[in-house]
This record gives sequence, C-alpha cells and structure tokens, in this order.
Amino acid sequence: MSDISPLLCFGTIGLAIFVPGLLIGVALGFTLKSTYRSRLILNQNRGEAAVRKLIITNFKAPNFHLLNNVTIPFQDGTTQVDHILVSTKGIFVFEVKHYSGWIFGDEKSGQWTQSIYRIKNRFQNPIHQNYRHVKAIQQMLDFLPKEQIHSIVVFSGSAEFKTPIPNGVFYVHALVSYLNSFQDDVISSNRLEFCVGRLECRRYELTKATDVQHRAYLDKKFGD
Repeated sequence: MSDISPLLCFGTIGLAIFVPGLLIGVALGFTLKSTYRSRLILNQNRGEAAVRKLIITNFKAPNFHLLNNVTIPFQDGTTQVDHILVSTKGIFVFEVKHYSGWIFGDEKSGQWTQSIYRIKNRFQNPIHQNYRHVKAIQQMLDFLPKEQIHSIVVFSGSAEFKTPIPNGVFYVHALVSYLNSFQDDVISSNRLEFCVGRLECRRYELTKATDVQHRAYLDKKFGD
C-alpha cells in the first residue's frame, strides 16, 4: 500500500497557505472598499458644503429658504436629499456630486462611469437618483403643481464630462446663472412658509442613527 503521508503533508501545507491568503484577500477587499466609501463621503460633504455656501450667498430670505441633508419617508423606506431650495420661483431639489476625473453618462443609462487615469468607478445615474427625491417632494407638497418642483444635479469637483452634459446637470459655476433664469414668482410668501413648515415637520431628525438607517435601506434595496 502506498504511503499517503507526503500527500497529506503537502495538502496541509497548501491549506495553511491558502486560508490565510484568502482571509488577507477578503480583508484587503473590504479595506479598499471601505477606504473608497470614506473618501467618497468626505468628498461628498465638501461638495455639499460648497453648494450650500453658494446658494445662501446668492439667494437670501425671505424669498428663498434652504434645507440641507433632508431625510424623508417615501414608499417602503426613506430618501435623502442633499439640498432643497424653497423659493417664490419654485422648489429646487439638488443632488450633488463632488467628483474628479472624467465622467461618462447620459440621461437614460442606469449607471455612469468616473475615470481617473486607468481606474474606473461606476455609480448610480444621479438623474435617476434625484428623480426619486423629486417624486418624494411632489408627494409631500401635493398641493403644488408638479412643474414647480425642479431637479438639479450639480457636479462641484474638478470632474469633466467626456459625453454631452444631460439636461438638468450642471457644473457648480453654472448654478447661480441657471437659478437666476427663473424670473417669475409662482409661489406666494405664505405658501412658501407652508412648504418649509411641512418639510421641516415631516423630515427625520438629523442624527447618525437616521443616516445609518437610510444607508441600510439603500443597501437592502439597491445593493452595493
């Protein structure tokens, strides 16, 4: 009968090498993903801060009221809006992307691509993302005509589109000019205050727990 001890020995050694390698690979994958997410969140906060500063500098009370980081109930979960500008000119719903590199995308694609040198990252089409936000606001402010609620996607970083920029998407430097193009007052001052009151009343409290719950809902619904 042949001696299988050497085979067992080699098998044990191989397993001893393979298992730690697998664990290291998994840990590295999670670390890289976590690092990317952390960097993305940090950049996003910078972008939102830049847009917030731009709006409050150029569009002041009593005809304009800005709400930031608004989480509200919608359908079977929640939706989180970067900024909502309530004004006599209309309601403007903002999705902010603070990206660098090249951006490839169009209005219909489910995902867009960010390219930095040879590294490519895919992300959800922000037009589709903000469509959900707009629908939630329309539902909450159901006494307003839908055409008075506008979707605006803003790229605040150094990113450059390598495909034609879709309608409703703007570089941050073009934002003030676009908002100023709305000249007519379509919402009265009283109704403006009512809109702000309803949004403030129905939004979730701005806490870490709210943010964690919303991210858990997104992971469950869309995956990541």
